[in-house]
Amino acid sequence: MTKYKLVLLRHGEGAWNKENRFCSWVDQKLSSDGIKEAQNCGRQLKALGFEFDLVFTSVLSRSIQTAWLVLGEMGQEWVPIQSSWRLNERHYGALIGLNRAEMALNHGEEQVKIWRRSYDVTPPPITESHPYYEEIYNDRRYKCSDVSQDNLPKAESLKDVLDRLLPYWNEKIAPELKSGKMILISAHGNSSRALLKHLEGISDKDIINVTLPTGVPVLLELDENLRPLGPHQFLGDQEAIQAAIKKVEDQGKVKSTEK
Repeated sequence: MTKYKLVLLRHGEGAWNKENRFCSWVDQKLSSDGIKEAQNCGRQLKALGFEFDLVFTSVLSRSIQTAWLVLGEMGQEWVPIQSSWRLNERHYGALIGLNRAEMALNHGEEQVKIWRRSYDVTPPPITESHPYYEEIYNDRRYKCSDVSQDNLPKAESLKDVLDRLLPYWNEKIAPELKSGKMILISAHGNSSRALLKHLEGISDKDIINVTLPTGVPVLLELDENLRPLGPHQFLGDQEAIQAAIKKVEDQGKVKSTEK
């Protein structure tokens, strides 16, 4: 019997999603399509009768903006929001800002897939010479995080994301769920994938094939020990969702005109 329900949401499309670039920790607002995705998600969750008590986001604007838009469409703007860097997107290191399709052309689709989807492969770290280094590490939002700026990651595998996310899950989110609160986590593709891996026990090998499209809510039904009672469910038009998943997977492939 379902004891708790948890909704995960990858933020709506951002400007760099549209440009097929590794956005990672660079702070980007939603694109016009991303705004529509978040609004549509809110309308859908409202129609399904969801009533949230608490929302968790990363400290990146696209995650927070998505939560605002979803709650606005639901008429639940008053619901408290808690933000933490531990829900941030995976830190892609030196790959930040690069175009995925161009990288596939230069390095091969399989290598790009490994960088994007594998569990324990870390991309090259960001260095001080990187064009976005100063923007990320001088950002005031990280001065109030629970680790020093010197200890913030310079690059992460999905395993690293899970390692920094789990303390927040165990200490903050899980207790709120167990207290009976209905929770929405508005985060990112990789922080959501990491949490799904943990909750559903997805293997290191199989996680490479788990793809989350932007703006599509994911429902997890959990027992009293926060173990899933079945596989996660994408909420919405299933045909449209499968098309959105393929779109994400194709981001790491060479464009047909370049082959």
